[in-house]
Amino acid sequence: MLTLTCPYCGIAAEETELQPGGEAHLKRFGPGSTDEEFEAYLFARKNPKGVHFERWRHAYGCGKWFMAARDTATLQVFGTYSAQTPHPTPEIVAAIRAHRPDWQPDWTEATADTSAESLNA
Repeated sequence: MLTLTCPYCGIAAEETELQPGGEAHLKRFGPGSTDEEFEAYLFARKNPKGVHFERWRHAYGCGKWFMAARDTATLQVFGTYSAQTPHPTPEIVAAIRAHRPDWQPDWTEATADTSAESLNA
C-alpha cells in the first residue's frame, strides 16, 4: 500500500485517505492557446516506469493538495512537498539520485534554483 506524508499536517496517510490528482507540474493552457497546446494539456500525460511526480489531496485529513515524488514500478516514495512549489525540492532530487543515479530531471537545475529563490524572497 502506498503511504504518503502530508507536508502540511505531517500525517503519514495511506492511499485510501488520499485523493489522486494526476500528473504534477503541468503547464496549463486556456484561452489564447492554440488547439494543439490545449489538446496536449487535456490529453497528453507522461506514463513513466520509474520516477514520477503526482498531485495528491489529503482528503480525510487537512484537505490540502500536495505533490509527491515516487517510483511507479516499486511504489518507493522519495518525498512530498507543497503544491505551490514549481519543482521538487533539492532534498527530494537528492533522494531520487541516491536510488536512481541515472535519473535526469526534465527541467533545468538553474530554473529550479531560481524558482526556489524567488519563493524565499
